[in-house]
Amino acid sequence: MDMKPNILLITADQWRGDCVSALGHPTVKTPALDALATEGTLFARHYAGAAPCSPARASIYTGLYQMNHRVCRNGSPLDARFDTIALAARRAGYDPTLFGYTDTAPDPRGMAANDPHLTTYEGVLPGFTVRRLLPEHEKPWISWLATRGTKVDPALPHGPADAPVGTIGAPPVYSAEETQTAFLVNEFLTWEAEQDKPWFAHISFLRPHPPFTVPEPYNSLFQPSDGPEPPRAQSHAEEIAAHPFLAFELPRQKQSSFMTGTTGMVSEWRANDFAAIRAIYYGMIAEVDAQLGRLFTMLKARDKWENTVVIVTSDHAEMMGEHWALGKGGFFDGSYHIPLAIRDPARPAGAGRIVSHFTSSADLMPTLCERMGVQPENHVDGASLLPFVEGRNPVPWRDAAFFEYDFRDIENGVAETHFGLPSSLCNLSVIRDDHFKYVHFAGLPPVLFDLKKDMGELENRAEDADYLKIRLAYAEKLLTLRARHLDQTLAATTLADAGVVHQRTRC
Repeated sequence: MDMKPNILLITADQWRGDCVSALGHPTVKTPALDALATEGTLFARHYAGAAPCSPARASIYTGLYQMNHRVCRNGSPLDARFDTIALAARRAGYDPTLFGYTDTAPDPRGMAANDPHLTTYEGVLPGFTVRRLLPEHEKPWISWLATRGTKVDPALPHGPADAPVGTIGAPPVYSAEETQTAFLVNEFLTWEAEQDKPWFAHISFLRPHPPFTVPEPYNSLFQPSDGPEPPRAQSHAEEIAAHPFLAFELPRQKQSSFMTGTTGMVSEWRANDFAAIRAIYYGMIAEVDAQLGRLFTMLKARDKWENTVVIVTSDHAEMMGEHWALGKGGFFDGSYHIPLAIRDPARPAGAGRIVSHFTSSADLMPTLCERMGVQPENHVDGASLLPFVEGRNPVPWRDAAFFEYDFRDIENGVAETHFGLPSSLCNLSVIRDDHFKYVHFAGLPPVLFDLKKDMGELENRAEDADYLKIRLAYAEKLLTLRARHLDQTLAATTLADAGVVHQRTRC
């Protein structure tokens, strides 16, 4: 039997799945993640279950698709009945400890109406002990900077040092040793030195999430001319004409959501602006990777590396100029394809392996449960990835990626008013395999891409007569997937002469 391992789950917010040099990205260099993959397993086609942050993280933490966990938007409560990786870790004898954030809105039922936890979606996943919380206001990090003599404006902590606020390409006032990423690594390393038994830690890095800014040397590490060029229509106007959802969503993107101090709309930025932001984004990934390298080096120096399972992934990805968009959401792959590397020292057979099967964020919960020797306490949609880590291919396995996006607006009803739809119809589901990608909107026209001919997802074939049979086949495939993954917690249980019988199936 394996000695009880340390478990380190790291998420880096908004990291694109193609931005890994071990997967052949022509510009980005990620030596620390590459080295981890050399000792472990790299998953080349790993997809978020949803977007934005709260729905995406709910899939990681519960092993459920959005259709079951029902965290639809930032602010949607996570139903208290669901099992989580933190609760599972406690059953396995760990004290799971958080560094960063989980963006989990608490279940309001049974809570006092004036409880301040009900005023924010930045709650903590049930089961975690918090060592260092770093919410969106970043006050713990800002106060730490002050103790080092680095003062930032709390209202604009990412303002540049020597340029007008909002200038694309200007570095912030803090140094590479003072980033939020470095701050959380420091906090973790201090805590880890105090541990005298196996531990479970979740480090949730904010970067490379906006605002897009990074100190030197990473700020100038890449140039706007560094590619690849993002797929997109010839103009912003042509892009939004492609589908009613794009006509609604793209014009609403504000520059201030991505660059500190800006006031215009993303639609006002041109190709050269996106290229400059892309160079900064690549630098932000390099900064996170450097801190990963520092963390891994310290674990090795402390003789902890050979008993530590390491998982590095993201919650969702980043459009980064594709289809004239920034951020995450909608139906393009750029928002959902994310990195995943798993290194388990007790399973060396998968070392250096690159898995090309479709995997999902929902797979992490059952993977961790199997590694810790416990069972999820409710139905999960994902399946354990440990067979891949062991060098095997589990059979059966899914042949497509599945993800969802819900664009309802419970508080203000913006989408509902725009489309004339109830909230329950403001959503989409995607099934995507090697050949086609089908997007089913509950209340809007569908989308179909022929990925063999159109990897950039530029030409919607849904109304093309030559593709109608394919559209129907993929609609049926999506319907079958949804029927298969309806909550099976008690549906897969029966009371028989021998007592309670449970059935467990793979994805």
